[in-house]
Amino acid sequence: MKIHTHCILAALHSLCVLLLAGVTPAKASEARDPVVRQILSDISAERIERRIRALVAFETRHTQSETQSETRGIGAARRWIERELQACSRAAGGALRVEMQSHIEPAGRRLSRPTELVNVVATLPGASAAAGRERILIVSGHYDSRNSDVNDAEGAAPGANDDASGTAVSMELACAMAKHRFDATLVFMAVPGEEQGLLGAAQFAREARRQGLPIEAMITNDIVGSPRGDFGQHDPKRLRVFADGVDPLLRALVNAHSNASPSEEDQRVFAALRETLQPIALAGGGEDLPTHQLGRHLKTAGELYMPGFTVQLIQRRDRYLRGGDHLPFLERGYSAVRFTEPFENFRHQHQNLRTENGVRYGDLPEFVDFAYVADVARVNAAGLATLALAPPPPKQVRLDATELTNDSVLLWESSPGAVGYRVVWRHTDSATWQHSRDVGNVQRVLLEGVSKDNVVFGVMALSARGHPSLAVYPLPLMRR
Repeated sequence: MKIHTHCILAALHSLCVLLLAGVTPAKASEARDPVVRQILSDISAERIERRIRALVAFETRHTQSETQSETRGIGAARRWIERELQACSRAAGGALRVEMQSHIEPAGRRLSRPTELVNVVATLPGASAAAGRERILIVSGHYDSRNSDVNDAEGAAPGANDDASGTAVSMELACAMAKHRFDATLVFMAVPGEEQGLLGAAQFAREARRQGLPIEAMITNDIVGSPRGDFGQHDPKRLRVFADGVDPLLRALVNAHSNASPSEEDQRVFAALRETLQPIALAGGGEDLPTHQLGRHLKTAGELYMPGFTVQLIQRRDRYLRGGDHLPFLERGYSAVRFTEPFENFRHQHQNLRTENGVRYGDLPEFVDFAYVADVARVNAAGLATLALAPPPPKQVRLDATELTNDSVLLWESSPGAVGYRVVWRHTDSATWQHSRDVGNVQRVLLEGVSKDNVVFGVMALSARGHPSLAVYPLPLMRR
């Protein structure tokens, strides 16, 4: 391949112009924090394996399975999860507040009778709560399981990958992060009823919206146990994150117009969506809603702290014909994403235990890669910790569109605890940020020669240790 000298010189000139202007590639502008590195190093594949095997040992964790036994069924499983989290809290000086949040779910298509569902919730209060400006970050896995028949509450349903793996991730994060203090409040959940229709997560999200809880981000880990696919694919250095906030917005707005008498909850949801998401979408930010920004943050942080690991950003709400516990949060206007393994082997999901034609079916620990699950937990930890150590995102971010110019002017309100701000941008055909500029502790910046017509901007608030908030898409400031 022939490379012309003038091409090399042109490329070097463009790079020099960017560097002289204080512009760097977006990923290169953040150093690794020793506190975050310590959290990652504390994550243990051995503990994750022990917890996955312990959950499998309950034989079934079907949402309507046994609740009185101490050795079998979902009741024994949730009490064991509670004890494990309480032990982690004691080891961290009582840092975690561990609760069993119970409600009765009425009978339905996948519930034969009214059933008690119990979310096991461990909360690590943040400094922002004490300051009266609480920010909440949530990570979850679902501890219920199923076999081929979603209504079979008695048969074996080991659920090693789906979703003891995600439950073990949430528990390990709670134990590793409880030793540290953060600006944001962290909530670590193990929820039931996912296989019956995302019921435990929906109850938490419903109550959160009713209370107006300031949930900034929600992550569910569901089927994160194996980097092997059903055709022999193997990629232990890749994890998918599904992040799309447009679909729930469109669904909610369609429902709002078609429902003549919406419920009180529907009215709260519609109001939240109209206030927070609709203006961004109408201003051309359909790929820059808070959920998209959360996905970008998790990809950037995960790849920064896990060199050689790829967080594959997929701008869809989930896989086809599937859904996870992030969806009830998305549908109520919160930013929420799903982590899941790079491939899926359907022989080991939602299957009765059996061997056919020499093929072993069933969701068993022998098909889980515990070292991979630990790496998934580290990707989670990198994203959660860096976001929890950051200030809240800036508000009232605007792009000055009052006059014709090839420069760009951005304005915003100050963010509590921020010592500076970062402007990021990308071309419209890129899913991730390509350039960034740290602009200091100001609320207005002029980007000379960067045309607002050609790129998409975001503004982040920076902590004293350099941790960026989620990016905020600037709404246009128009001439009146």
